[in-house]
Amino acid sequence: MAYTKDQLLARLQELKIEFLSCDHPAVMTVEQQAKYVGHLGGALSKNLFLKDKKHRLYIISALENTKVDLKILSLRLGLGKGGLRMAPEEALPEILHVALGSVTPFSLINESARSVSLLLDKGFKSQRYCLFHPLTNEVTIALTPIDFDKFLLSIGREPAYVDLEDCPVVGKDNPPDLAYLVPAEALNLPGGADKVPPTSAPAQTNATLEQKTKLPTQKPKEPSKEQRQKSGKDKPQINADAVADSTNVEKFVEKVLEKISNVFISELTKQSNAEDGNIKDHVLEGVKQRISSDLLSMTMTLKNSVYTQGFHAGIESTLYPLANKKIVDRK
Repeated sequence: MAYTKDQLLARLQELKIEFLSCDHPAVMTVEQQAKYVGHLGGALSKNLFLKDKKHRLYIISALENTKVDLKILSLRLGLGKGGLRMAPEEALPEILHVALGSVTPFSLINESARSVSLLLDKGFKSQRYCLFHPLTNEVTIALTPIDFDKFLLSIGREPAYVDLEDCPVVGKDNPPDLAYLVPAEALNLPGGADKVPPTSAPAQTNATLEQKTKLPTQKPKEPSKEQRQKSGKDKPQINADAVADSTNVEKFVEKVLEKISNVFISELTKQSNAEDGNIKDHVLEGVKQRISSDLLSMTMTLKNSVYTQGFHAGIESTLYPLANKKIVDRK
């Protein structure tokens, strides 16, 4: 079922979320919108609907003055340069169930958008009101950041606020800082552009980590003369903090419980008026359907991190002592 504007607003009222509403002509840009909603006194938002090369979808919601560099954002997500582009226009009514010019975080209330990742400008948290379209660009509503978070949690979404203007170094020793926000699922987008072969397994959340876990298929080559002269001083550096954080079981369990709790609250809210009275079965089934892909992705990330740590530990304990021994023997 696709939500309408009226159904969304009714849902906000059920959650006891207070908001201001302003009807206006259809607007396609933030500049046009500003002409009609200045009296609301909130922060306008610009919202981008994007896709990556594997057809995973994203909504980037930023303050109107925040500069969003898609090349930098793509690197921070672990997608490489040029990994993000605008999603096809045909996907708007099919995935988000909105028209052109109406992209909004509120569209994530639709089940068809459950695999769309949401990145929020951290600047929203310091605003008195946040202004968004409620599924149509003919209306703008204003609500507090706290109430906006309350809505997201009610649909099983943990708000992810990031500094969209940050430009951290991404490389071998600096993993992509936003890779955890890459969706676990890819979708078959309408329009037929840039199609990719279907896969039977869900996409990994951290593409960079996935590449690192591939073991060499050939016997390691003997160190070159230049490498021998360095006597092992330039051993590969491992980002211990990043690996330790990924393999921390307590943090892993905490994230799992947090996600399950958020989805449970969402499902409980949706099923509280179930006519058959069997709320428990409805809630548990809803939680199972919505949490399985995220839990699988988190578990695979943990597994890959442990695998990577073990592989590098093996290299440290076998390959380098062997190389140093050969250097001594030849002397």
